[in-house]
Amino acid sequence: MDTAEISKARMVSKSHDVESSWDDEFKKLVQNFPKERSWAGSNLYFYQGFWCPSLVLKAFISFQKHFQAFNSDVIVATFPKCGTTWLKALTFSTLYRNQFPWDENPLLTFGPHQLVRFFEYDLYLNNPFPDLRNVCAYQPRLFSTHAPYATLPTSIKDSGCKIVYICRNPMDMFISLWLFAAKLRDKNRESLSLDEAFDKFYHGISAHGPFFDHVLGYWKASQENPNKILFLNFEDLKEDMDSHLKNLAMFLGVPFTDDEEKQGVVEKIAKICSFENLKELEVNKKGVHTTGIPHTHFFRKGEVGDWSNYLKPFMIECLEKLIQEKLNGSGLTFKLSSKTSNNIASP
Repeated sequence: MDTAEISKARMVSKSHDVESSWDDEFKKLVQNFPKERSWAGSNLYFYQGFWCPSLVLKAFISFQKHFQAFNSDVIVATFPKCGTTWLKALTFSTLYRNQFPWDENPLLTFGPHQLVRFFEYDLYLNNPFPDLRNVCAYQPRLFSTHAPYATLPTSIKDSGCKIVYICRNPMDMFISLWLFAAKLRDKNRESLSLDEAFDKFYHGISAHGPFFDHVLGYWKASQENPNKILFLNFEDLKEDMDSHLKNLAMFLGVPFTDDEEKQGVVEKIAKICSFENLKELEVNKKGVHTTGIPHTHFFRKGEVGDWSNYLKPFMIECLEKLIQEKLNGSGLTFKLSSKTSNNIASP
């Protein structure tokens, strides 16, 4: 068994064993939560309007109850497989660019998930009261989460901290999530078929889903408070990285100076954080995340429109109708391919 298989076996074991480790009080708390099987084979519990993986349910509740945000904190928030790893690298390099020599960017020796740590999948995973004073090597503190906006701790929503959110068109996200889940599934269990995964996704059943509720929660909050939440689009970033990096820096309170722009700092950050470069860095080709997932699993293609190689005609038709229904009146638009004409916007 190779390293990837060993890591996956550990991750699957951790997912299935976590419920047996729950104390009686917590088991009593969740016994009436609706439950579904996740795409990777473990349990999902419906908690406060979203499907939370059993692996992180207890950690998430601890984070929700106990985390105290600082006004200076920055939170990277995403739905799974929407560009999380990429956005972590971009935000880290932009926010801290003046705190280390350029040729010593920590991304060269540490993975994005090690530098920008998850609340529920890392910091609170094995400790309900983690000491967060020294978990960030640089200041201000930078964290990440897959939590829906409505479920964020009150201290995050009520403080002056900033949230950077990225969404991705649901067709590419769906395919990426389906292929990712297949890598995590116990080798003794048959992978979820495309049709089975599609049925679950269509009905909102996926880790941290429903997808549209997640995206629209942050979208509406960003419309109401644009100084607190920066809402980014995966496809737009792919199309015009430089201008969005400048917007990100401005939002974070660290705008690029004229000298930095002349020296090509924006382009350097875009290059070192490009999906292609991150995927080829040795640090991202080895090792595993706290959850046991090999770092290589977080990198696939990072392309726009790859869904066309997988989705069946009826799936495309159903998703197009679903997108129009869910986005109706929101003002949000999804770009389904690199061709600007292939968009679906709310009426």
